[in-house]
Amino acid sequence: MQKQYCKVGAVTPITSGNHAISTLEVRYASFLQKASESQLNPNLGEFFNRKAEQIRKVLESLA
Repeated sequence: MQKQYCKVGAVTPITSGNHAISTLEVRYASFLQKASESQLNPNLGEFFNRKAEQIRKVLESLA
């Protein structure tokens, strides 16, 4: 028998494809909204802010 390779768990980078910038913009806005809504848990708000900052850096590098 020959070895078979499965693509389960394979990841396609979000920065590739036709709609990469629009997808990242939607996710950026979503993380900012979640950060502003998470007033009961400041650690969660900080997490969402960090994620939004990472996405903003990727958007700047694509533009």
